[in-house]
Amino acid sequence: MPKVEEITSKSVQDYLRALAVLSNNGDVVSTTEISKYFKIAPASVTEMLRKLAENGYVNYSPYHGSTLTTKGVQEAQKITRKHRLLEKFLFDVLHIRNDKVHMQACEMEHALSDEAEESLCRLLKHPDKCPDDGKIIPACNLPFSTCEECIEIHEKGLEEVGKRRQNLVSIRNLKAGDRATISFIRGEHKVLQRLLDMGLTPGTSIRVESVAPLKGPVEVCVRGSEVALGQDIVANVFVDATEK
Repeated sequence: MPKVEEITSKSVQDYLRALAVLSNNGDVVSTTEISKYFKIAPASVTEMLRKLAENGYVNYSPYHGSTLTTKGVQEAQKITRKHRLLEKFLFDVLHIRNDKVHMQACEMEHALSDEAEESLCRLLKHPDKCPDDGKIIPACNLPFSTCEECIEIHEKGLEEVGKRRQNLVSIRNLKAGDRATISFIRGEHKVLQRLLDMGLTPGTSIRVESVAPLKGPVEVCVRGSEVALGQDIVANVFVDATEK
């Protein structure tokens, strides 16, 4: 049987992004939920899930549901990042109406190359949220701890820098009691300096003390002190998801 990518990469990306949306940070997603999401027959969903499982993207159990594997999470974050960057570009640069950016981005995301994605991120000055629903744009998969490192490498003309192995999530994805190590901070120099002044640096361990409802502040313990982080900060500080 051919690999899933050879059948239709667009369908693979659509399914993985749907699973990421429906899973709510790793919960099992039923075939029925996916069927309703795409408005297609459950039998078609089951067939695709089996193919995704054969290729290592999902853990699929008949009658129980599916979850993304590490490989699946990486691919889901990759296509989600492209989608949300495109939404930002369409709204901020091309001034497409807010209610139209989602569908337009859906059409464009599959054709956007990794190189174009990186350039788009630099053009938009490393945005953190998409314009239509305010969802966080996932971190890139380049092996940098800050955006300044990416800019410096680009200015030197170096292209082959490899890929990040970890799956990163923003602090907003953490729950009270979670411990993690900061792996990546997004933003230009003034953003980085603000976080450095708070003791939030790449390689620093943190513990989440509390998470306020309704997108309120997240209180974390860092270097022995408790600090309250607003949504503008937690959207730009990423940790290794495996440490949650």
